[in-house]
Amino acid sequence: MKPSVPADYAALLVEVKQRIRTAQLQALRQVNRELVSLYDEIGHLIVARQAGETWGRSVVETLARDLQAEFPGASGFSAANLWRMKLFHETYGQDEKLAPLVREIGWSHNVVILEKCKDANEREFYLRSVRRFGWTRNMLLHQIENRTYEKTVRQQTNFAETLPSAIQAQAALAVKDEYTFGFLELANEHSERELEQALLRRVEDFLREMGGLFTFVGSQYRLTVGGRDFFLDLLLYHRRLRALVAVELKVGEFEPEYVGKMQFYLEVLDQTVKLEEEGPPIGIILCKSKERTIVEYALRRSATPIGVATYEITTQLPANLQRELPDSTQIAKLLEGFAE
Repeated sequence: MKPSVPADYAALLVEVKQRIRTAQLQALRQVNRELVSLYDEIGHLIVARQAGETWGRSVVETLARDLQAEFPGASGFSAANLWRMKLFHETYGQDEKLAPLVREIGWSHNVVILEKCKDANEREFYLRSVRRFGWTRNMLLHQIENRTYEKTVRQQTNFAETLPSAIQAQAALAVKDEYTFGFLELANEHSERELEQALLRRVEDFLREMGGLFTFVGSQYRLTVGGRDFFLDLLLYHRRLRALVAVELKVGEFEPEYVGKMQFYLEVLDQTVKLEEEGPPIGIILCKSKERTIVEYALRRSATPIGVATYEITTQLPANLQRELPDSTQIAKLLEGFAE
């Protein structure tokens, strides 16, 4: 006869499994911290031994062979990886801000950031993002190749004036300055309806480009006010913010009156669609182009959280992108807001 179990056994099982998973995760994090610390120490030893000496590549290659022979079951001691350890220590060894962050993510993620990012601000952005969002290595590569850092620090929103301070940083991460829809099969000249239909056909790619924490709610979402129907182009939901996100698609240049229409949509969503436990709805006006000064003035008096972004259907880097990046002080202030 099968032994009976108490009525609350299911709850006990759930709690025990959760405790086990938590312990496993903590153990993995500890192992990762130790591994990254080990690689940093090896890099330090190589740097110290090379100082004032003439030996170089041949000695490192010999060291790699001897380590692989001594520890045949351990990976990571190739000559290429030893050189990465050296570069890793040279880059982070004396950096009091970034040194703790690199120990919070995996070595393969660290290698990608180390080799593909140009400066400390960009590295800090991706280090914090990997830790916060749990990006896989491939997701991290996609974000770097898609210039997520540049698109985030250049963003034009009014979140600092319209959202609670507790979620401003997270909201800032949720809206980019520019989106790349290279996966769409669209001619350069297209209508708003064509753009919308193309995005819906590739909705998974669209949500991935939006940042990975969005879910799709609907298109041409009906809002009824005063006996009239209004239709919002796209309605998304941001899982971490727990907020509805209204997206309006514009195939031309940004116009100031778009802000008034978005304010109307957000107010209706807030009053008639948003659940009590959810955050305030956020709007994204997605245009083919924008004049940044006009956007700044248009958003200045808006009482609802709105971001204005552009989109490209090619991956070509705009010539003026680097010129428009904030200075290092502004970037550092923004990155501080991304900290846990």
